[in-house]
Amino acid sequence: MRVLRHIFVAACAMLTSVSANAQGYPNKPITIVVPFGPGSGTDVITRIIAQPLGVALNQNIVVETKPGANGAIAGTYVAHATPDGYTLFMSTNSPHSAAPTLNKTIGYDPIKDFIGITRTGSYTIMLAVDGRLPYKSVPELVAYAKANPGKLSYGSGNTAGIVSGALFKQWAGIELVHVPYKTVPQAITDVLGGQIPLVFTDLSPGLPHFATGALRPLASTRLQRSALLPNVPTFAELGASNFEVDAWAAMFAPAGTPPDVINRLNAEVRKILSDPKVKEKLATVGFEPSTSTPAELDAFAKVQLVKWTKMIKDAGIQPE
Repeated sequence: MRVLRHIFVAACAMLTSVSANAQGYPNKPITIVVPFGPGSGTDVITRIIAQPLGVALNQNIVVETKPGANGAIAGTYVAHATPDGYTLFMSTNSPHSAAPTLNKTIGYDPIKDFIGITRTGSYTIMLAVDGRLPYKSVPELVAYAKANPGKLSYGSGNTAGIVSGALFKQWAGIELVHVPYKTVPQAITDVLGGQIPLVFTDLSPGLPHFATGALRPLASTRLQRSALLPNVPTFAELGASNFEVDAWAAMFAPAGTPPDVINRLNAEVRKILSDPKVKEKLATVGFEPSTSTPAELDAFAKVQLVKWTKMIKDAGIQPE
């Protein structure tokens, strides 16, 4: 009985300590880790959210980019961070849904090692071509690729680009050389420099170059056209009926983070994403905000892992 009493007292003390920590949260700066480089779509939307989140929590929010390995470098870092609410993860389909299949090994379990905070929204992915090249449409590009097999290459900086490229080659029946990058802005730089002719890019890093004509968007991987580029067709409209790559973003914390902390963050981020001014900022970079409860996000992550695993295998992509 004495041993049981000691165990009970110790357990109560631990719960009291966690509750006290959660009530005092946050009392130091918070880091949000991004799985891609500076200027990437995820970096941009995280900074848009981080500024009002810092105000709401009365703490500095540090956005830290850790690109590489299809998001697995960032995923591994956050998965092994102290679960106290001071290291958060603005994850996407890359580290959470695709990296487990695209990489031979990763240093985390995308389901067991994280707890959801809230979904944040969805990206639009575009196939774009160097504006100096003559291809004005996907049919023109496909015709050239068929006449010159293996002479065209495309860049990707995330798993949405990797999968989109593989599905495009499969659907069109063409040979393209894949050139992977750690982050999309690097791939765009090489298109602008003439090193590669094509890139699959999310809208945020692509939009400034679409506006100048340096990049020409040819098609969207989503089922609906982008409101920012209403004249650009979707692959589905071009006849690729099974072509849908819907990239998403969501905020997670390491598993074991106190529920009170998770709930506080969920409430604050959802409030921010419902703010018309924040919605407008996100819309200007082609990001569609959406939110969820922590439980809804955890369930969503499981479904997306199954979906992307199947999509990658159906596209014939081999792990690296």
